[in-house]
Amino acid sequence: MPASCEVAFDAFHYHHWRLRWDSLVEHTTVEGGGPCPYKGAVTRSRGRGPMRTLVMRTEFVSYQRPRLAAARMLGQSFPFTRWAASMKHEPVADGGSAIIYTYTIETGPALLRWLMEPIVQRIFRRQTYKRFERMRQFLATSASEIEAWQRSTHPAKE
Repeated sequence: MPASCEVAFDAFHYHHWRLRWDSLVEHTTVEGGGPCPYKGAVTRSRGRGPMRTLVMRTEFVSYQRPRLAAARMLGQSFPFTRWAASMKHEPVADGGSAIIYTYTIETGPALLRWLMEPIVQRIFRRQTYKRFERMRQFLATSASEIEAWQRSTHPAKE
């Protein structure tokens, strides 16, 4: 990503930034309120475009700004019977960052898993690639805006 771990992490997890670039999510909220998740937070997200019928509740099992976040789906949301993902941010030499995104999905109903899962895996992989490319493009033009917001929201401690 053409931004530091801190900027990329906030661009993904603070909802007011994420909704400006995320091609998969139209709306996300933290149950109980808040601008971003935290460890133990439950979020509700609604898909965008062809995924708009997909509504997923997730629980954040890890949230270590600006390096790692991990969540798992609560309940089921067709076609997923199980979903979990983690996102690790690592600095790279040019001042940017690398995102290591891992996920696991399982589809249902179980009797059709053999047919559905390869298709859903392929679609999810392609959409995830597009999503992170959109994030990269957003950061290429808006990283300084996020940095200014960070300075005003999270002033350095002396």
